[in-house]
Amino acid sequence: MDFSIGKIAKATGSNVQTVRYYEKLGLMPDPWRNDSGQRRYTQSDLQRLAFIRHARSLGFSLQQIEELLALADQPEKPCAGADKIVQDNLEKVRDSITALQELELELQKMQDCGPGNIGSACRVIETLANHRLCLHEEHKTMSGTGLG
Repeated sequence: MDFSIGKIAKATGSNVQTVRYYEKLGLMPDPWRNDSGQRRYTQSDLQRLAFIRHARSLGFSLQQIEELLALADQPEKPCAGADKIVQDNLEKVRDSITALQELELELQKMQDCGPGNIGSACRVIETLANHRLCLHEEHKTMSGTGLG
C-alpha cells in the first residue's frame, strides 16, 4: 500500500510543507514517484514520519531526532546515545519548570498586593520599575537601567 503526501501528512497531523521540509533535511527518505511524478510513501515512511512528529511533540530538536533515527535505523547499536539525548532534554525540562515556578511566585507576589491602586501606587508598575522589589536575586542586582 502506498500513500500520497497529503494522506501521509494528514495521518500524522502534519502538513505537506512539513513533510517536504523533513525530506529536504534528510529525516525522511526521498519518496518514490509514480508515472505522473507524484510522491508516494510506504507504511514504513508513515511510521517514520509518526516517529518524527512524536519526538517533536516531546521537545526533541531536529538534530536530536536525526540522531535518534540513526539509532533506530541500526537496531544492533547500543542505545546509550538515545539515553543521553533523553537525559539532556529531561534536564532542560526540569530547568524550565524551575524557571516557570519562580516566575509564578514573582507574578503571584505582584498580584497579592491587591488591585485598586492607580499610577505610581500600583504595585505591579512599582515592582516592574524597581528591581529591588523582585523576589529573584538576579533582578535585585540589575543596575544601570535607570529604573531600579
